[in-house]
Amino acid sequence: MLLGINRRQFLQGAPCAAVAGVALASQSSVAIDPIERNGSPKFKFSLAAYSYRDLLTGDPAQLSLSDFIRDCASMGLEGTELTSYYFPEPTTTEYLRKLKQECFRLGLDVSGTAVGNDFGFPPGQQRDQEIASVKQWIDFAEILGAPVIRIFAGKQKKEISDDETHALMVEGIEECCDYAGQHGVHLALENHGGPTATAEGLLKFVRDVNSPWFGVNLDTGNFYTPDPYGDLEKVAPYALNVQVKVVTANDEQRRNKEPTDFSRLASMLRQVGYRGYIVLEYEEAGDPRQQCRRYVDKIRDAFA
Repeated sequence: MLLGINRRQFLQGAPCAAVAGVALASQSSVAIDPIERNGSPKFKFSLAAYSYRDLLTGDPAQLSLSDFIRDCASMGLEGTELTSYYFPEPTTTEYLRKLKQECFRLGLDVSGTAVGNDFGFPPGQQRDQEIASVKQWIDFAEILGAPVIRIFAGKQKKEISDDETHALMVEGIEECCDYAGQHGVHLALENHGGPTATAEGLLKFVRDVNSPWFGVNLDTGNFYTPDPYGDLEKVAPYALNVQVKVVTANDEQRRNKEPTDFSRLASMLRQVGYRGYIVLEYEEAGDPRQQCRRYVDKIRDAFA
């Protein structure tokens, strides 16, 4: 496991002994300190390109990323999340710079990007490819000026134990965080099923990954637990980025869907002093160009 500087040392300047390995860290019950934030809570708003997934895919696609960027500007957003899935192959530096220019001229930040990685593979070609892909997107994020990439832990593979899987995922995240730090990019682990399906599972990574460039991408709709808001509260102090869904479910089968309580989320994030982007990711039915505009207004009102 790559060690480097502990987040507490980096964020607070306080001396702290580095943890020597995943096994030792996993035995510790002492949680890390929350991210230290200066000033009062501050919210900026963005939209994830995944919200337009059906419009950005197909042959031909109905819309381009440039169209999506213009829609974000027309909604009065401060940022746009340019999800990696909708970039052309190969993605060239010229294309990235063109998108960056378009965002700047429209007054938008690139609030972040996202990759669909899996660090659960054992050593070998597949694992090497996953890590190389994340590192490539770190390079791309630096060109775009994106400060954060939301990542996944991955899935447990057959015949690999829970502890071994956790160690593999921590090592993969740390290797990529080490590279990300050299490019000024943060990696934010999303609560996205598998070992991150619960607050306890996600916080295990928060405790064990040792990098000042690591934190959480808090997805408000991805805890399918009896108390999703309670779980979100546990993780909120470590959020680098917040991704808002418009519905919340309290069971694994997602039968009991309810409209998301945006005001409750706003209160929760104010309590931890969150300063950063609130990114809408729309996944429900309807025309996303209309629905996203409607929900952006609702979220802004709730967070005002």
